[in-house]
Amino acid sequence: MVAEQIRARGVHDERVLEALRCTPRERFVPADLRYEAHDDHPVPIGHGQTISQPYIVGYMTEALRLEPQHRVLEIGTGSGYQTAVLARLAAEVYSVEVIPELAERARRTLAELRCTNVYIRVGDGHEGWPEHAPYDRILGAAAATEIPPALSAQLVESGILVIPVGTGHQELQVLQKRGAHLATLATLPVRFVPMVRRG
Repeated sequence: MVAEQIRARGVHDERVLEALRCTPRERFVPADLRYEAHDDHPVPIGHGQTISQPYIVGYMTEALRLEPQHRVLEIGTGSGYQTAVLARLAAEVYSVEVIPELAERARRTLAELRCTNVYIRVGDGHEGWPEHAPYDRILGAAAATEIPPALSAQLVESGILVIPVGTGHQELQVLQKRGAHLATLATLPVRFVPMVRRG
């Protein structure tokens, strides 16, 4: 999976590739779909949500330019797979999931894999997790109609935000905070589930 789907398509950061190799993707998909765990496409995980395709996880993780001391905010825990990859590369990962059942399942899986530097809460991703801000990096794993102001506010100066934006046509945006603005570093056409508000 790593060699054929991720490295071959342009992800070359060895730390990212090793984190992907060491994270058992099959543990994060439903048992009846584990035969699809390493295919290069999203896999349903219930509640209308998916685990992102391996290449996109690799691309987004590399785009964050993570350092071992970084504190990361993740919006959309989902299965916990992206969370686990981040946990291998950063000091702490704070992850917000709007669906309680997914948050609990991810907590269990991450605990089984001994990811002890991960903190998960059920909440509205549009609000981030202000109690632990600021963050060195923020990753959005669901598509926002526009960049939530709270996420920019919770990012350190020169910090990087990677998030899909849009409704019909979506674009993965890699952004860096420069004063009151977010400068675009890169974009990529994508298709993510929408970031929903907590009801």
